[in-house]
Amino acid sequence: MYETWEELENSIKDCKKCKLCQGRHSIVFGEGNKKADIMFIGEGPGADEDSQGIPFVGKAGQLMNKAFQGLGIDRNTVYIANVVKCRPPSNRVPEEEEATACLDYLRNQVVLVKPKIIVLLGSTALKNILGKNYGITAARGKWIEQKEISYMPTWHPAALLRDENKKIEFWKDLKQVAKKQEDIIQNK
Repeated sequence: MYETWEELENSIKDCKKCKLCQGRHSIVFGEGNKKADIMFIGEGPGADEDSQGIPFVGKAGQLMNKAFQGLGIDRNTVYIANVVKCRPPSNRVPEEEEATACLDYLRNQVVLVKPKIIVLLGSTALKNILGKNYGITAARGKWIEQKEISYMPTWHPAALLRDENKKIEFWKDLKQVAKKQEDIIQNK
């Protein structure tokens, strides 16, 4: 475990723990407020993220930004990361060994941020953070409390681009997150 952001970021600069390093342009480490109450965890970078080195800047990220705006959440006040830090070829789901190779980096990010709420965007984030026995369809929209963190599993924004019907559920889930954040702020 690294105790500072600088140590953690330096440790990942030349990462070659899995084969995803072979095709990457950028390591997409994470972005946002490093002391945020809310952390969003997605699956992995896509082409836009790989070229810019920033998470959630493509179509899915733009959709997430619109949800943030609608809820009055400033993107700069949250922290955003992914399970894997390098783009899987053709945006496929990360293989288990690829996700496992990056999980220590992600766990270290969680330890440094110390979020009160973690929004798990999609099945890959849910299964890698809370365990393989969780399914996104059953867990979505329900708070899961573990180790003083409130987890909200919801659809990955990319799923909303494929299925418009999921937008309403995604919106409801993020409304719950915004409400819980309000409660946290009031109780500080």
